[in-house]
Amino acid sequence: MAIDRSTIWPYEDGEPGEFYYQRYGHPAGAEAERALGALDGGHALVFPSGAGATTALVLAFLNPGDTVALAEGAYFGTGVTLAQFERWGLRYVEYDQTGAPPGDVQLVWTEAPSNPFLTMPDLDAAAAHPAPLVVDATVATPVHLRPLEHGADFVLHSATKYLGGHDDVLLGAVVCKRADEAERLREFQTRSGIVAAPDACWLLQRGLKTLEVRVRRQTESARELARRLEQHAKVAVVRYPGFGGLLSFDVDGATAARAVETSLELITNATSLGGVTSVLEARARWEGDRVPPGLLRLSVGLEPVDALWADLEQALGRL
Repeated sequence: MAIDRSTIWPYEDGEPGEFYYQRYGHPAGAEAERALGALDGGHALVFPSGAGATTALVLAFLNPGDTVALAEGAYFGTGVTLAQFERWGLRYVEYDQTGAPPGDVQLVWTEAPSNPFLTMPDLDAAAAHPAPLVVDATVATPVHLRPLEHGADFVLHSATKYLGGHDDVLLGAVVCKRADEAERLREFQTRSGIVAAPDACWLLQRGLKTLEVRVRRQTESARELARRLEQHAKVAVVRYPGFGGLLSFDVDGATAARAVETSLELITNATSLGGVTSVLEARARWEGDRVPPGLLRLSVGLEPVDALWADLEQALGRL
């Protein structure tokens, strides 16, 4: 599809057509939402970032005085975003997502798997809770998990990651189980202006076309790297849920972690995840004592697995 960057479209016989003003929708966005909705089995809305998607979801469905039960060890940026709403009377509490959520909350927020600890939620227990259930499936992607089929009400993606897949687009997405809730979220999206631009949506369409082949290859390589890391003498802990391209492992403290990340030759020392290029970083630089000082997060790309292992092995060999 060609990118239509128009902000306005002519009325049809004096009335607005499917597209009339970009804030309310545009061709590239509509097609990206259709494709993602089909993958996740729901009604998709695309936002300018994952944090934008989080913001819209919370403000569209919660009220002052409400509480979110957030998975302990989930992406730290989700808690940072939720903390911004405390001044308006919203609060959040963290809970162990491998068990049941606490009782008196109005939204349950899980992550499958969590980033960077790679725990999986007890989706049956979360879905049995009377509050609506959000599953952040950024790492799993629809290739490995379709949360709406497991009782979730909403799926959240940082589409910047695996869905886009090439480290060149900033986007978020929410996929709703029910059409009426998708319309409620869309109304908030358009009123607040948290709308993704056509170019980014076009790049998302491109990424979705190769999503499965990329994620299958990344999973295959990550499984092998996790297996080899578990056998390395300088690695204390390896975290890997058994699928997907993301894993984390611990070395002996912050100094050792810095030595590994600055000794890499093939793997890029950078943040983010889900792209075709492998990236690794020490997460304590962003998350502080929330994570072990020697925790390294590795997003496996599409390079040959033996080449990736050779780079990790030589970097670990410097410890």
